[in-house]
Amino acid sequence: MIKTLIIDDEPLALQQLAAYVSKVPFLTLVGECQSALEARDIINSERVDAIFIDINMPDLNGMDFVQSLVAPPLVVFTTAYSEYAIDGYKVNAVDYLLKPFSLDDFRRAALRVKERYEHANTPLSLPTEPKPELTDENIFLKTEHKVVRVKIADIRYIEGMSEYLKVHIIDQPRPIIMGQRIFPVGNTVC
Repeated sequence: MIKTLIIDDEPLALQQLAAYVSKVPFLTLVGECQSALEARDIINSERVDAIFIDINMPDLNGMDFVQSLVAPPLVVFTTAYSEYAIDGYKVNAVDYLLKPFSLDDFRRAALRVKERYEHANTPLSLPTEPKPELTDENIFLKTEHKVVRVKIADIRYIEGMSEYLKVHIIDQPRPIIMGQRIFPVGNTVC
């Protein structure tokens, strides 16, 4: 559940927001405030995941309030003034609902809140690559325009020589010489 706080200085708008929140199953209402100052007290005392906030309010407007928060929750602005839309996105608002808005508009904004909330709260898991299993005891070495198959057990030692590698093989009088850039591809070393 996404803990939601609604903030609007107009009682009818606050009542409508509360009704809309109750119709969205993944939102839970933690408070209703008629001012940003009242909202600050709630945000400081309990966890709030998202706020739906009006912009034009007395004392402290919604935009200034959001900018004053150190770690703001997800924000959806609900206002009758379209001229604040650009500023809303400058504070990383999830959405901007222009009054009057419908329940469908509210649900779309709530879904955006849910997506952002889930993205922020999903533990990051690094993809794990399967460890290659050696299916046989051979490797392939690329040398002078050809690929040579060598048993791993037959490698005596590998000697680094500037830009080349010398792979000394048991029972072979001459080492295999290859470029030092090694790129494993399956069981092939290039």
